[in-house]
Amino acid sequence: MAKVKCPCNCFGYKAPAVAVDAIVLKNKSILLIRRRKEPYKGFYALPGGFIECGESCEEAIKREVYEEVGINIKILDLLGVYSNPERDPRGHVISICYVTMYESGELKESEEAENIKFFNIEEALNQKLAFDHKKILEDFVRKYVGILI
Repeated sequence: MAKVKCPCNCFGYKAPAVAVDAIVLKNKSILLIRRRKEPYKGFYALPGGFIECGESCEEAIKREVYEEVGINIKILDLLGVYSNPERDPRGHVISICYVTMYESGELKESEEAENIKFFNIEEALNQKLAFDHKKILEDFVRKYVGILI
């Protein structure tokens, strides 16, 4: 797929950055990564990152998970859109969060992620979490626990 060139001025509008996050499920557990970089260095987080120009959200989350942790995922559902302007200390970042399932590959650390592992939902919620990822996990529990895990 050819990438489109993004206009620097976003058609004259100041616009927030757009990112994707994934709740990756495997055997009733959720994948978390420990961040190697600021912001929130040392905190656990959902895998994810920024969407590149010309890339769909679905392509972005599959790429980001693969780049960060070395696995392939299958998208199951859209959990929600998180747009609080204060959710990221770097600036206004909107995150689109998907519920996904592990498909293949071996977990491996990257320049962005270390101590990658699957947690049961209670353990995941008890970790020191980056950004608004605790809220995202709480939304996941409200919507899916009992159905998917």
